[in-house]
Amino acid sequence: MTGLRLGPLLRYVDQDTATVWLETEGPCEAEVHCEGSTAGGAARTWQVAGHHYALVTVVGLEPGSETPYRVTLDGREVWPLAGSAHPPSTIRTLPPPEASPSGTEPLRIAFGSCRWAARPAGSRHDPVGPDALDALAQQALAGGPLPDVLLLLGDQVYADETSARVRAKLAERRDVEKPPWDQVADYEEYTELYYESWLDPEVRWLLSTVPSCMIFDDHDVIDDWNTSEAWQREMRATDWWRERILGGLTSYWVYQHLGNLSPAELAENPVFAAVRHAEDGTPALRAFAERADADPAAARWSYRRDFGRVRLLMVDTRAGRVLPEAERRMVDDEEMDWLHEQVLDGGPGAVDHLVLGSSLPWLLPPAVHGLETWNTALCSGARGARWLGFSEKLRQRADLEHWAAFPRSFHALTELIQRVAADQEAPASVSVLSGDVHHAYVTEPQFDDLKVSGGGRPARVTQLTCSPIHNSIPAVMRSGFRFGWSRIGRRLGQALIRHARVEELPFRWRRTGGPWFGNMLMTLTMHGRDATYVLDRASAATSAPDGTPRSGLERVFSGRLSGSEPGAGRGD
Repeated sequence: MTGLRLGPLLRYVDQDTATVWLETEGPCEAEVHCEGSTAGGAARTWQVAGHHYALVTVVGLEPGSETPYRVTLDGREVWPLAGSAHPPSTIRTLPPPEASPSGTEPLRIAFGSCRWAARPAGSRHDPVGPDALDALAQQALAGGPLPDVLLLLGDQVYADETSARVRAKLAERRDVEKPPWDQVADYEEYTELYYESWLDPEVRWLLSTVPSCMIFDDHDVIDDWNTSEAWQREMRATDWWRERILGGLTSYWVYQHLGNLSPAELAENPVFAAVRHAEDGTPALRAFAERADADPAAARWSYRRDFGRVRLLMVDTRAGRVLPEAERRMVDDEEMDWLHEQVLDGGPGAVDHLVLGSSLPWLLPPAVHGLETWNTALCSGARGARWLGFSEKLRQRADLEHWAAFPRSFHALTELIQRVAADQEAPASVSVLSGDVHHAYVTEPQFDDLKVSGGGRPARVTQLTCSPIHNSIPAVMRSGFRFGWSRIGRRLGQALIRHARVEELPFRWRRTGGPWFGNMLMTLTMHGRDATYVLDRASAATSAPDGTPRSGLERVFSGRLSGSEPGAGRGD
């Protein structure tokens, strides 16, 4: 009998349809049954590298409903797990399109990034503390609220920082004294990362009942992934990189990317069709990954999700980069055109709130922004050849590769946001959600010339940054980020920009919350034209009824994005 190896993960959900992802022990017919309803779905598994998967489309759901479901494989029930004390997994659909804002529930999007499933072996980091994702699950199991959507903004797995358990598995397959040492080498080893990350009982239940949207960042492949052309050339010259990047892209496609797509997009996806219809989908998937790595325009990892009148655009800031110094961009021209089309589709009046998901912050502490802008200019020869070698080494060692390090793309994104915010039918808010930097903060751009034609009110533009979910940051970096927001830090950033002979930015941004440190999740709540956010930090201070310790979430900060003026926030 075929068993359930991983999942189920509830991924895409709209008014009447959902997708459920799972991995099985062998080929079978996977079926999702909805309790008390005729809704459901079935799919035959498909195979990649000896592993078997199914992505089941569930149809016939009622708009605005919450429906418990169970999973069978070849007719045998495998979910809920036998003897599980967790509540039934449910599918909560969006309200009908015609529902008025006053007659619907708010939409709650919880987000964060950077999650170690387990502390890396030999880590010299500070104590890691409780996992915020586990704390969210524990809070929900104790009767607390669940978000409507979970956004995981990168570093869902760490291919370059493995735990003792994973390293033991790697050593069973190969000599870990040779490259890539105790980092993952290929697709098979990537599967171990996902098992470790998604088999925690509480997290597994959470992912089975809260729809999730995901995007990768560097550690999903390797630290500094696609930092620069020099970095890429160096990596491609090794004898182990090809299998690493192919394993990273193919496993991301299977475990994360497919679930981001709607059933309609899946039906039109030629790679998914080739993999599903092949006896073994590995060759087709590897060929796709080869093309995607060689030519960023060959694949689109970015995607769009509409939740009623809230539009989410998740932007790939890693795989689609253009790296030659003279052409350096975070996303290529075709991708930026796509982003414009999706943002403006239906006109700004088509949505009440626009949400842009980026694994990397658009707006950094001013000192860090100035440093990255300066470094990029020096790497392109702005101060002569004598600076080139030093600047490239600094770029790689200090991870200077956020939006600020791609000035052309930074300005293009800024201009797009300004265009939407100044439209006569502008949404109430434009939010950029990001992670990566292992702390949380809120910042707002100050566009002095932002005026709405006809005298209307511009959209409120805010960046909400939340990281990590479960990781740590050295004390020296905490001090560095605090300095980056200081008045002296801002002046230093401006001085670096002048030294690089780069035109100063036509706008500034101010910090309205943070910086905060610890394992955290932020939740953005939208209801009609109103939008608020809260930041919660994981805490180990609570206990279960039987006295065993369990993690929980404690409120750190809250704010409003639309409906009133912002209040200043203070970090801790």
